[in-house]
Amino acid sequence: MKILAFSDLHRAAPAARKLVAASQEADLVIAAGDFTNHRQDLSGAMALLEGITAPIVMVPGNNESEDELRAVAPRNAVVLHGQQGEIDGLKVFGLGYAVPVTPFTDWSCDLGEEDASQMLAACGDVDILISHSPAKGVADVTSQGVSLGSVAVREAVERVQPQLMVCGHIHDSWGQSAMIGNTRVVNLGPTANWFEIEPALKMSQRAS
Repeated sequence: MKILAFSDLHRAAPAARKLVAASQEADLVIAAGDFTNHRQDLSGAMALLEGITAPIVMVPGNNESEDELRAVAPRNAVVLHGQQGEIDGLKVFGLGYAVPVTPFTDWSCDLGEEDASQMLAACGDVDILISHSPAKGVADVTSQGVSLGSVAVREAVERVQPQLMVCGHIHDSWGQSAMIGNTRVVNLGPTANWFEIEPALKMSQRAS
């Protein structure tokens, strides 16, 4: 399956146009949160993505709530926040919001590590883990050298070992990738990131 993934669009029209054009070649689009800014005009951000016709899996960032995103998400989108889903045999799990809690208390949608861990406990054997926040110690460092990733997210990756884990949130680490065990971890950013992922069940059937 050919997958286009991005994060942190922040209502940027030029980036959205490039993503919509690129999506015509995708079997699946993954959007890892922060479609807008400060929870303003989320419907306008969704309008920028109207040209995407492939199935979309979205998680809310810390700039939009789960309910706000569900209310305006396109018909071809599935919103996941502490839930698992399946698209053409590909199993995915999504966790939105910022983890751990940010200083932006007046508008930011955040989760503490304990709450995130409880939600991630529902993540079973999946092919892709989608998190708005990066895992602790991987693609999570600011320009000041501060690691802001989530311990709960990292523990989930270590436990489940999906083929791929994608995230965003920490802008200074956009484009960075690393491995956690057998899992490739990528901080996406608002550009077209391409992945070829085949459902693990199909892979095991082919191997046998």
